[in-house]
Amino acid sequence: MSNQIPVHDVTPPAKHTNGSDSKTVDLYASREKIYTRAFTGLFRNLRMLGGAGLFLLYFGTVWLNWGGHQAVWWNLPERKFFIFGATFWPQDFILLSGILIVAAFGLFFITVYAGRVWCGYTCPQSVWTWIFMWCEKVTEGDRNQRIKLDKAPMGANKFLRKFSKHTLWLLIGFVTGMTFVGYFSPIRELVFDFFTGQADGWSYFWVAFFTLATYGNAGWLREQVCIYMCPYARFQSVMFDKDTLIVSYDPRRGELRGPRKKGVDYKAQGLGDCIDCTMCVQVCPTGIDIRDGLQIECIGCAACIDACDNIMDKMEYPRGLISYTTEHNLSGQKTHKLRPRLIGYALVLLAMISLLVAAFFMRSLVGFDVSKDRVLYRENAEGRIENVYSLKIMNKDQRDHTYVLDAAGLPDLKLQGRREIKVAAGDIVSMPVELSSAPEQLPSSTNEVKFILTDADDASVHIEAKSRFIGPQVR
Repeated sequence: MSNQIPVHDVTPPAKHTNGSDSKTVDLYASREKIYTRAFTGLFRNLRMLGGAGLFLLYFGTVWLNWGGHQAVWWNLPERKFFIFGATFWPQDFILLSGILIVAAFGLFFITVYAGRVWCGYTCPQSVWTWIFMWCEKVTEGDRNQRIKLDKAPMGANKFLRKFSKHTLWLLIGFVTGMTFVGYFSPIRELVFDFFTGQADGWSYFWVAFFTLATYGNAGWLREQVCIYMCPYARFQSVMFDKDTLIVSYDPRRGELRGPRKKGVDYKAQGLGDCIDCTMCVQVCPTGIDIRDGLQIECIGCAACIDACDNIMDKMEYPRGLISYTTEHNLSGQKTHKLRPRLIGYALVLLAMISLLVAAFFMRSLVGFDVSKDRVLYRENAEGRIENVYSLKIMNKDQRDHTYVLDAAGLPDLKLQGRREIKVAAGDIVSMPVELSSAPEQLPSSTNEVKFILTDADDASVHIEAKSRFIGPQVR
């Protein structure tokens, strides 16, 4: 027996220059256009209803009025954000962060339970893409007609159909962009100023930007946004387990694939229920074959389920060859609907929602800030030590309020200035005030004082702000 280490020749083969025996792999292949076929089914109807609701919410909310202003309005110049009856300021952005965190955990919970249903049904990229695909069908015809049209030379018919499609795309993109900008600038004024040429340059820029973004993402990029640009497609896989509902093909029932006539005993021929019609591939918006197993390109839209169920009905086979199921179910094992990870997400989500709701209800509708003047102190004509402060009162409510101001903290403390301050709805009032005290009554050179602000009509609205009162050195 030899002790020599075996030697293997790992020298790569020489490159052939004649081109006859060489094979090249293009690592940067261009995108192959996907032609989807029209279909009907339960999940398509659910997606249409959900999309209609989202469209109504997005395009309709911006036109609602509330309390003399737009119901939902992100007023960036004044740093005020109106959401129906509530006014939010930059100081309340912690609540916005809470909403985003709750939404993220809600997405995690849904993903653990039902996979990528967010992508397939409610993601804006998917919703707008389905609308754009409908525009293609209306202007260019169904799948086979679009394939023939693209292969045909440019003529009057082809130009008219292509022009109509892109016109519809740009029109939908323009309405989308105009609506989005309308949440930051009052929509009624924006529309009038936009078409009369009186809008500012930034309005034209952002409307054009979001128009082209919608046109490009939903019209040209489509599945590439989901596959290459969306981060959710990357990290959602770590949230899947063998009990997660995913769109899957049942190979135990479907194999072997093969065409056959309706009514024949296909099992005697060794065939499964799959007739290899490729309808599941033709309706897929990302162009994958679900029969190859779960893939990152699958967005869980269930288009293949609807298409396959229609074929099963025509063949008089049982539905469910492609369905929402789990890996455990496919392997013949029991699916565990309630599992530690899902329960954990649910408990955390409920706790966060409870805290967020409590924070909203406990949120004070008045903001109160006190800052001391840079001058340490001064002696007034009465011989009293005087400090000057700047007060900022913020009314976060949707109606006017009158507040009563007071101060405490020292035995001989006097407040000089207005005691009643009227603040309009959603407004901020800044004002100077003076506090004075007899020098012999000061316990030390630096003393803590507090300003007390109370609603004149509701004593329960009570807020305090602390500051310092500075005097001469006590000997």
